[in-house]
Amino acid sequence: MNVKKIINIVSVVGLAATVFYMIYLWQSGILTDPEKMDAYISGLGPAGVVVFVIIQIIQVVIPIIPGGISCVVGISLFGTIRGLVYNYIGICIGSLIVFFIARTWGRPLLEKLFDERKIRKYENRLNKGNKLTLIFALLILSPVAPDDILCYLAGTTNMKFKHYAAIILLGKPFPIFVYSMGLHAILKAVLSYAG
Repeated sequence: MNVKKIINIVSVVGLAATVFYMIYLWQSGILTDPEKMDAYISGLGPAGVVVFVIIQIIQVVIPIIPGGISCVVGISLFGTIRGLVYNYIGICIGSLIVFFIARTWGRPLLEKLFDERKIRKYENRLNKGNKLTLIFALLILSPVAPDDILCYLAGTTNMKFKHYAAIILLGKPFPIFVYSMGLHAILKAVLSYAG
């Protein structure tokens, strides 16, 4: 079994586990009752935040759980402000790690993680007209751009780490906010309709 198939299987399992966990939290009232949510988070103590941030780092480095799902979990568990902050911290750390992984292992690793057509598609976009840094920044600002492949690709280019880090740290807040809040609103609407 090749690496792509393993990652796809793990991603599906991670997604299913996250969905079941969200259903459990909803049915337990943790997502709808602030007191229950506070009790739940308090029960985890500081470890709850650390575990969540680690999950966000992992989902960037190895896309086990779709980023949108884990962003929604952050908002649901920690509230809007703290959830956005923890999403931001985890995603940024993961994105910075990805750059060094890609810089170290290069294109052969990308070919194991992503579909060749997808790699070529975004490689062509990034390499248009010698404006790599600008195009990368514009794509990172988009809430619908596939950040995982973009960050890995950036590590295989001649982009300087300081430029990459600045784009990630300054460009991530907007898409994380839009993605997190948009998906959270959709999830709440679906769950309230289902209930």
